[in-house]
Amino acid sequence: MHELTLTNATVFTGTTLLPNASVRISNGLIQEVFAGTADGPDAIDLQGHWLVPGFVDLQLYGGSDFFLNASPTAETVAHIYETHLKTGTTSVVPTLYSTSLQTILKAVESVRQVRQTNPNGVLGLHVEGPYINAVKRGAHSANYVRRPTEAELAELFEKGRDVIRLLTIAPEIFSPEQLSSLVEQADQASTLLSLGHSNATYAEATGAFHHGITLSTHLYNAMRPFESREPGVVGAVFDHPGVRASIIADGFHCDWATIRIAKRLLGERLFLISDATFANPTQPTYAFEDFILHYENGRYTNPEGKLAGSSITLLKAVQNCIQHVGLEPAEVFRMAATVPAEIIGLGDSLGKIQTGFVANLAVLTEDVRVADVLVDGRFQNR
Repeated sequence: MHELTLTNATVFTGTTLLPNASVRISNGLIQEVFAGTADGPDAIDLQGHWLVPGFVDLQLYGGSDFFLNASPTAETVAHIYETHLKTGTTSVVPTLYSTSLQTILKAVESVRQVRQTNPNGVLGLHVEGPYINAVKRGAHSANYVRRPTEAELAELFEKGRDVIRLLTIAPEIFSPEQLSSLVEQADQASTLLSLGHSNATYAEATGAFHHGITLSTHLYNAMRPFESREPGVVGAVFDHPGVRASIIADGFHCDWATIRIAKRLLGERLFLISDATFANPTQPTYAFEDFILHYENGRYTNPEGKLAGSSITLLKAVQNCIQHVGLEPAEVFRMAATVPAEIIGLGDSLGKIQTGFVANLAVLTEDVRVADVLVDGRFQNR
């Protein structure tokens, strides 16, 4: 039996901030959260550091050396997890940008394989595209962006139903009958649909939200913007009472003010993703098929000058939201851990420091740097 008590910590439970608190862990699960310090042979003094739920990243393409589109293997999936784990992200949903059905199905099998031994670390697969609008494809390959056939969708959900947790689509490229069928298939497969890379009008986006699409992918980016006479996708997200939206807080995809405005309007409906192509460390240049990118001054761009994912981890997004956007740390921790865990359907086991939850935790210094990470109650950096 592995037991320990983390003491003298500023604990963010997912709902409450507890200064000078302790957390007792046994066999990988949180047993008790209490005020005050603790003594004993199993007590570890965290010296007043933050103790927060491990971050949950629902969109990231690669680690430090490999990314999923180029190498859809179990080794790449594990590499993505291990790369981001070092900076406090204890759960990931590896992501594919627009590609062939064959590559998607290879990634499905690879994620399924890794999940057998790491179900709380690798939560599933995010398929971003290829069923998106070519006008808003961003850095996605024009060779793969397409309208789906009924046979392709049927095979996708048949073979990926227990793995594909998120599917980003542009609803306006589907007929009403196709969209209804897609929503039904996704619901049966427990796949969340997210509106992204879309040129939908406000009316089209609002209609899609009413039909069962509950998420929006990287708010502001690769979507019809808000305008006075046509509120677009951004306006539809702001105006809908329940749709949740991810956002990339790297300083390039969004101005800090736009994140602050979105947070004020959406509240707990806004959550963080890294959107990391490569991270920790970055790759200076990379080429795969027609996906060519160059890293300079903190960002990845393709030969057209378009942003090609980010170069950050969720830790950097958290730091940016606190330091540049001006959000309270506890609220940012919710955006990086509690809310995404709830979205992915694991709000009763991940994303909080409460009795019965998995002890996947991050220890952060006062200036929000990683001091240590725990997975199943075991320190990773000691």
